[in-house]
Amino acid sequence: RRPPTVICYICGREYGTKSIAIHEPQCLKKWHQENDMLPKHLRRPEPKKPDVNPVQAKGFYDLDALNEAAWTSAQNQLVPCDICGRTFLPDRLIVHQRSCKPK
Repeated sequence: RRPPTVICYICGREYGTKSIAIHEPQCLKKWHQENDMLPKHLRRPEPKKPDVNPVQAKGFYDLDALNEAAWTSAQNQLVPCDICGRTFLPDRLIVHQRSCKPK
């Protein structure tokens, strides 16, 4: 059995329940650095951590609900190509658009 993992709401990658607290501040810092380097029309608002309420009286979180909300948040960071409609991270969209041809 795999140990429980949590999905980062910024990048969409899986991390252990202990290391996610270390990863998220670093990921947000990296997100800000990359977002600041983008052209103004591709800059996005800062991603917000999804609110998931504890399910049980002891304050435990429903990992499936938390992961679903985090995955949705990470997917909302993607930007569609104006030509083909595929979604990319903003820095990758610039590279993609160099070679994207209309059908």
